[in-house]
Amino acid sequence: MSVIIAPSILAADFGNLQRDCEMVNNSKSDWFHLDIMDGVFVPNISYGMPIINKINEVATKTLDVHLMIIDPERYIETFKNVGADILTVHYEACTHLHKTIQSIKSNGMKAGVALNPHTSVDLLKDVLNDLDLVLVMSVNPGFGGQSFIENTYEKVRNLRILREKSGSDFIIEIDGGVNITNAPKLIEAGADALVAGSFVFKSDNPTQTIEDLKNC
Repeated sequence: MSVIIAPSILAADFGNLQRDCEMVNNSKSDWFHLDIMDGVFVPNISYGMPIINKINEVATKTLDVHLMIIDPERYIETFKNVGADILTVHYEACTHLHKTIQSIKSNGMKAGVALNPHTSVDLLKDVLNDLDLVLVMSVNPGFGGQSFIENTYEKVRNLRILREKSGSDFIIEIDGGVNITNAPKLIEAGADALVAGSFVFKSDNPTQTIEDLKNC
């Protein structure tokens, strides 16, 4: 199976959001990646429900929503109502992670858990069979355009081993600093999905850049 490409809308031109969303629709990408930040869990604020609603009206592909917020369980039903297909919460933000995962699933969405760079994949052992996706942050969350953290390759390899041992089938997704140089190494390590923001939207030809990543 070819790698899943999920352009991060955080890096799009919000003055031309419909244009950029239609570009993603017409490209070889698979998902829209939506980063939601609250200014508390991470030192930045992104966009809220009205923008997600607008993206959902235009998007013809899976909405992959990544919550970088505290107390994400309060908003699970809300994100379902604005069109999320996959809802990913941070391990570091959930006091009752298993309960939050089950709530996401009971609302008809696929459930993901994200790990910050300092968080070990071993901490997910007790919930791996409940997950549809694990998102490995390859930069510190909160801002786009950061440099890729090299230890990510080893982390992905370890997560792949855990997946094999547990008999799970969750998707391994990478977010942060993904480009044409590190994408093949990430796929070789075990990544199934790649989030790319600045690398796609700041390129001269975003459609071609997406295709290049897809063909890695």
